[in-house]
Amino acid sequence: MPAQVLVLYFAKSAELTGVKQEEVAAVPTPISSRDLWNLLLRRHPRYKALCDVDCACVPGGRGRGGGGAASQRRIEHEADEMSEEQSDALKLSHDWLSVQEVVDAVNSASCGAVSVFIGTTREDVVGGGRKVSALVYEAYEAMAQSEFSKVCADIRERWPSVTHICAHHRLGCVKVGEASVVMAISSPHRHDGLQAIQHCIEQLKANVPIWKKEVYDTEEVSWKENSECPWSSHRKHQC
Repeated sequence: MPAQVLVLYFAKSAELTGVKQEEVAAVPTPISSRDLWNLLLRRHPRYKALCDVDCACVPGGRGRGGGGAASQRRIEHEADEMSEEQSDALKLSHDWLSVQEVVDAVNSASCGAVSVFIGTTREDVVGGGRKVSALVYEAYEAMAQSEFSKVCADIRERWPSVTHICAHHRLGCVKVGEASVVMAISSPHRHDGLQAIQHCIEQLKANVPIWKKEVYDTEEVSWKENSECPWSSHRKHQC
């Protein structure tokens, strides 16, 4: 039976299609993500530029890469940072990030280690001698919360001693030298926490729908994919 699907566009896909969201009527059901993708390509031929790097997202899935189309689902995520029981928290904000706020969120009297990762914008030099002057971040916030919960569940399976997990990720423009992500993990001993924090940032970059655009000193811009993504062209070249 045909259905109506709400499609959301993010990052480069929004720029190529010229819309942030649209209702697609008379979609046959059931329909695979590939068939839905092809349907969208017929509506927006310019979207073909993303075929090799993007990933369509259906309810229960995710969309990443440099593009970012996703069908909508509603997700609620709650975390009680004040509880001494295990807690997970992801905060997305356009404000400056506070390292101390993140550390305070995971502190526990039962833990002897707080492992911290801070990711900043670096002044990278790319093709043509252009320098990166800033990064611009965009997220599918509801799904980001859901995917981060999965990352946390995976961490707890691998390192059961981990107590609290907290990550704050900035959205919007982040200039060179400024922090784009701050995350902290508390654990009774440092070994598990240090391994868990590395796994956490890698999985966040691979699976949580947050996109980044490089801004150069020439005023040019370019959406970039994370090399950690399974479908990344960088990853394919390494295989």
